[in-house]
Amino acid sequence: MASITMKELLEAGVHFGHQTKRWNPKMKEYIFGERNGIYIIDLQKTLKMFKEASKFVTDLTSTGKLILFVGTKRQAQDAIAEEATRAGMPYINSRWLGGLLTNWVTVQKSVKRLAELDDMSTDGRYELLTKKEVIKLERERKSLSTNLSGIKTMKRLPDAIFIVDSNNEAIAVSEARKLGIPVVAVVDTNCDPTVVDYVIPGNDDALRAIRLFTTKIADSAAEGVQMVSERAFATESADVTPIATEAHFIGEDGETDLSAEPVAESSPVAEDAAEEETVDLEAALGGNIRKAPAAETEPELDAEPVHAEATA
Repeated sequence: MASITMKELLEAGVHFGHQTKRWNPKMKEYIFGERNGIYIIDLQKTLKMFKEASKFVTDLTSTGKLILFVGTKRQAQDAIAEEATRAGMPYINSRWLGGLLTNWVTVQKSVKRLAELDDMSTDGRYELLTKKEVIKLERERKSLSTNLSGIKTMKRLPDAIFIVDSNNEAIAVSEARKLGIPVVAVVDTNCDPTVVDYVIPGNDDALRAIRLFTTKIADSAAEGVQMVSERAFATESADVTPIATEAHFIGEDGETDLSAEPVAESSPVAEDAAEEETVDLEAALGGNIRKAPAAETEPELDAEPVHAEATA
């Protein structure tokens, strides 16, 4: 599993939450304090909870399963596409289509249509059509590609989803919960952590924070994929008939079935790779932090989002 350090969290501005008037009281246990009207996230808890999320992702992908990366807000789009692709996982970074999970059979038809149009554009079939027909098909292909290019080779529902900003991706979270699909998410001070299975408390607006978390989760996923590849290679080398599993991975040419032996529990050595760091957070941030959020007033949920270092 991938590890993360306190230094990385601080440098990425992960500790900056939203304005104190825009908080969700359910996030109280993850808040260290408040400074200048902005909540400061408890990075000690972020370290601990990221470790749990990272282990879950590695264990998941090491059994040949898929994790869908989701981040449609502008700040997250590039990181989601690049890191998911690097890890060999599907992603959604443009717009979440309602029913993408709960109505997968219908969505899959659109995915197949996109694949068909991609083939037509490269195998010469366009040359047999009129210019008007080609323009119409290209318009359809562009529209489908914008929303579905990241899941073009996904042949089945994912086994988990990783989300940047659970509030922004509320529909995705809701659909996953209905289907019992585990949710790993970066959760800010204005979010509801109770709808997420693996909470990663942190800034979900700053570019550097989003990139850091997405990269580390992708590292965790890639590590699991590598484990499957190594076991498959060892099995072939030993000339042993592999035991069939449900492993399916996303590759450049589509889905590939990988057979491997049952996966053992993660090594304790791997689990302890990322040591617990104890840091005086107040001192690290220069002090002047008021402890514990006050819960007397209700949050102003309809206020415009203002986030510290949102473009960091």
